[in-house]
Amino acid sequence: MMQTQTVQFIILATTKVGEKSLVLHTLSEEWGRRSFIVSISRTSSMALYLPLNVLEAEVLPNSKSELWRLRSVSAVHPLNGLRGDVRKGTVSLFMSEVLFRTIRDGANEDGLYDWCVRSVLTLDAMQDSFANFHLRWLLELAAALGFSPSAEDLAPFAGQHLGKLRELLKRDFADCMLLPMTGAERNEVAELLLRYISHHTESAINVRSLAVLRELYA
Repeated sequence: MMQTQTVQFIILATTKVGEKSLVLHTLSEEWGRRSFIVSISRTSSMALYLPLNVLEAEVLPNSKSELWRLRSVSAVHPLNGLRGDVRKGTVSLFMSEVLFRTIRDGANEDGLYDWCVRSVLTLDAMQDSFANFHLRWLLELAAALGFSPSAEDLAPFAGQHLGKLRELLKRDFADCMLLPMTGAERNEVAELLLRYISHHTESAINVRSLAVLRELYA
């Protein structure tokens, strides 16, 4: 008989199944990208299952199904900073969608989960000057996936923005946040970085929340 175990994971997305079940698409250190199912009711707090929430739950393995059930789900971090700021919420939606569309089921890059948790907690804690956060985050994601982007590697995708990319690559995190950019520049750099990641992962990354980010940084 397969034993239960307690696991921490990040919510990438959810899919409702009928009125009483929710499929959680997650990333964890133990299993990488994997989906689980959890029971919900009309009184369940759906805020618990928002994208990028870091949760802990007991996993109930099932030898007859790959979709294992979770119980005793709870939040590991409150993420009050993330949920109380519309701008951060928009960035977090973008991040979760990119992760959901980039990381394949079963994929488990070494250190990817820990990096994702650190990224979420960093954004949650920031007070201001995070307009460039998603750009630096996309570069770090590429590195976490094993691409180790350089200016030369990015040049075919960069167009007129190679100079900005060089700055984002060479500056430390705090200085990256202070790099002057217009809203149009941020949007174009985000799009080219998504093309770069899409090329390396051989997957089409159609991120719907990018349109919301464009409005945010118009």
